[in-house]
Amino acid sequence: MAELHPLPPSPQYSDDVRLARAKAFADELARRRTVRDYAATPVPRAVIEACLRAAGSAPSGANQQPWHFVAISDPAVKRSLRDAAEAEEREFYGRRAPQAWLDALAPLGTDADKPFLDIAPWLIAVFYERTGAQVDGQKAKRYYPHESTGIACGLLIAALHHAGLATLTHTPSPMAFLNALLGRPKHEVPYLLLVVGHAAEGCQVPAITRKALDEIASFREAPAAG
Repeated sequence: MAELHPLPPSPQYSDDVRLARAKAFADELARRRTVRDYAATPVPRAVIEACLRAAGSAPSGANQQPWHFVAISDPAVKRSLRDAAEAEEREFYGRRAPQAWLDALAPLGTDADKPFLDIAPWLIAVFYERTGAQVDGQKAKRYYPHESTGIACGLLIAALHHAGLATLTHTPSPMAFLNALLGRPKHEVPYLLLVVGHAAEGCQVPAITRKALDEIASFREAPAAG
């Protein structure tokens, strides 16, 4: 059993302050939008590092932390990633995607061209370990690696938005080219390619709405006393 130590102290808020903070955070995240039109404005590495630290604080199955993040700002590497991703996307849009999927994407105006992959100052490739690296010829099992990495990506996106940056979750399929281009081992599985930077001046986004709270959540509360 792991050694235990006291829970680090947390700020003590009144319920009113706690509610105000929760509403302010919800309002901040409600302003987040997926961005496909980026400026080439640089973003300091230190900002990306701080956001990755936030991602690395995510809970994970058996605390195995099965994720790895590769942050890329090298223009040559970004160009190689774009070329590989667009090749897969052309196959997707031209041959692999069922018509129902293409119809669902149509209102967003997406296609096989991904200029943001070499315009945005940073790309973050996310991998998860399905199994650990072999030790003495044995594979170490990972518990809930997909779910754990998804939680970490959610924290990462929130942290980047909180830092004033725009993001795009890009998932070309298949993504095995990420292992080859970024030198990651075979036991790591590509999960996501996150585009990070500043929205271009005059950037526009689709006019979409989000579901209301009563459409995404329900409550089962104890009956009122008396």
